[in-house]
Amino acid sequence: MDYGQRHSAELDAAKRVARAAGVRDHRIMHVDLAGIGGSALTDSAIAVPEHPTTGIPITYVPARNTMMLALALGWAEVLESQDIFIGVNFIDSSGYPDCRPEFIAAFGKLAVLATKAGVEGRPCRIQTPLITLSKAEIIREGVRLGVDYSLTVSCYQADSLGRACGRCDSCRLRKAGFEAAGLSDPTSYQPL
Repeated sequence: MDYGQRHSAELDAAKRVARAAGVRDHRIMHVDLAGIGGSALTDSAIAVPEHPTTGIPITYVPARNTMMLALALGWAEVLESQDIFIGVNFIDSSGYPDCRPEFIAAFGKLAVLATKAGVEGRPCRIQTPLITLSKAEIIREGVRLGVDYSLTVSCYQADSLGRACGRCDSCRLRKAGFEAAGLSDPTSYQPL
């Protein structure tokens, strides 16, 4: 989803990953969450923290996962899909409220109530296979499944070449995950 994020690196990475996985129909939906502001990921006037913070960080994008799931739910209904998979993680996360199991359960209930498929007894289930895994467990499982992590970007402030900053919360979590997994981190980082 192009939600008005400050960089296009994650959109470019999504295209690479979809191409490598042989995805039949990769779409980028556009929602202007930058227009509502309130996040360092969508507002260039708000600095991305480069040191750990307490509470819900300023990198939280209001309603981002709600919007992503709503768009996925609409498309899933058109495709008559029974499942939506979202890669939220609660264990080793930044503490975003829309990555919690309670949020996913509530959205699952909404999916039943708000769709024709749900009302007709064919609800779409929200699947969260990563929600209770550590970053190391996620990385190991990805490697087992053949994920090429060099194609991915996690950084909140990647440069125009898609290189990670190595300093933001997302980079710190990713680095720690590869280290805990005992694996080499294939991330391309910006020069210091």
